[in-house]
Amino acid sequence: MDRNISVCIVDDTNDIRLALEEIINMADGYDLIGSFSNGEEALEKLPDLKPEVVLMDINLGGMTGIECVRKLKPLNPDMLFMMCTVYEEDDKIFEALSAGANGYILKKTAPGKLLEAIKELKEGGAPMSSLIARKVVAAFQNKPAAVAATTEGSDDLIDALSNREKEILKFLSKGMLYKEIGVQLGISHETVRKHVYHIYEKLHVNSRIEAVNKYYGR
Repeated sequence: MDRNISVCIVDDTNDIRLALEEIINMADGYDLIGSFSNGEEALEKLPDLKPEVVLMDINLGGMTGIECVRKLKPLNPDMLFMMCTVYEEDDKIFEALSAGANGYILKKTAPGKLLEAIKELKEGGAPMSSLIARKVVAAFQNKPAAVAATTEGSDDLIDALSNREKEILKFLSKGMLYKEIGVQLGISHETVRKHVYHIYEKLHVNSRIEAVNKYYGR
């Protein structure tokens, strides 16, 4: 039997924090082991709690969620950070990802999809809402010079992908979860996960962001 995923929440809005707590507490397969209303307390306590996944509000009062992740991630590389936000600005998206965030989801996301995203994050994915994924792709497409510098020699790597792998990569660029891709293609969640593993291996990348970067930066 799979072990429960340990989760901590950091959000300074009481109603939202309590709602997130309820979602995690009521769901099978997840353990809420800590909940904090500010970045300072999270910075102090998260290293001892060692949660697998942290739902981090991006705009905390005082220390921001981005700053909190920037300080925690280097010392806790296995801790996975899902940025939760009502905002969709490009600069905050990229600032959070560069600080070490592993996923980025909007607070209006349905509870079921939030739980699915936490699970995917734990399994090595990098879930993002479809709107945020489109912004990431658009940024790469609109900055060809910057992207080219990081994707030199990518053509041969892209050519090494099978048609099915390219198909899955396009779905990944839309922010779709493994489960949703599986439904679209009529294959299992586990089969999608294996394809993604091979995509990362062939492209020499470690995340969805890097894979999308190489694919669209050709």
